[in-house]
Amino acid sequence: SARPSAVPRSSSFQQKTMYDNYRNPHPPGMQMPPPNPQPGPYDNPLYGASSGLIKTGLGVYGEKFLGSSSEFMQSNISRYFSNPQYYFHVNDQYVRNKLKVILFPFLHRGHWTRISEPVGGRLSYKPPMYDINAPDLYIPFMAFGTFIILAGFTLGFMGKFTPEAINLQFTRGLIGWGLQIVFLKGLLYSMGGGEVPLLDLVAYSGYLFAGLSLAIVARLLWAYSYYVMMPWMSLCMGIFLVRTMKRVIFTEMRGSERHSTRQHYFLLFMAIVQFPLFFWLGSIGA
Repeated sequence: SARPSAVPRSSSFQQKTMYDNYRNPHPPGMQMPPPNPQPGPYDNPLYGASSGLIKTGLGVYGEKFLGSSSEFMQSNISRYFSNPQYYFHVNDQYVRNKLKVILFPFLHRGHWTRISEPVGGRLSYKPPMYDINAPDLYIPFMAFGTFIILAGFTLGFMGKFTPEAINLQFTRGLIGWGLQIVFLKGLLYSMGGGEVPLLDLVAYSGYLFAGLSLAIVARLLWAYSYYVMMPWMSLCMGIFLVRTMKRVIFTEMRGSERHSTRQHYFLLFMAIVQFPLFFWLGSIGA
């Protein structure tokens, strides 16, 4: 019998070798290059001493920038908004005495200036607990809530109580409070300064709800007393604001003495504005 030819065997071996080379182009024993070659130390421009200097410089610059930005934000926040916790540092004795000053300012025989004390190398005002002339936010918020509750009682006695009516009184109260703030801010700005903290103005403006609540209570007890209490409370609020703003202008702000006559006219106008504002806020159910 004839032997099979060796040529097909050799051809089959070559095909298998070509297939293996296609599947694995790097035969055993050959060193493969790394897929992602890492740069050497001399390829990195930030390597060594220069890298340390640059990183240190960037770190110092970043700390300086962040520190100055933080100081700038803190100074502006304390300048315009102060610390909210300061305005709630009150006690029962302060609340009683403060209400007497607000409702009967002509009976206040003491001084109207605020008490200062050195804190951290600079002068700072004492909190309301230790200073009757310091502004607070406890009385304005409590008086505003009392005003809304008394407005609800008044609407109930008039047979006009509805959620929409009480919502209207709430909105009217907020608008009146905001108008008072804007008016005081514009008044101080027109007289040469506007650096009074915003929360101070919020407190001074919110004190009107104390007198307004008392006038509404008198109306619930006797309807005709409303026409006596409302002008009286408007007058007392005007006196309180005139004396308070005069202190702010001449002691807490750097006012110019040559504009003293104009300042007194502005203060008188501020007192007169309290009358229409009180009657507008007190017109419950109208």
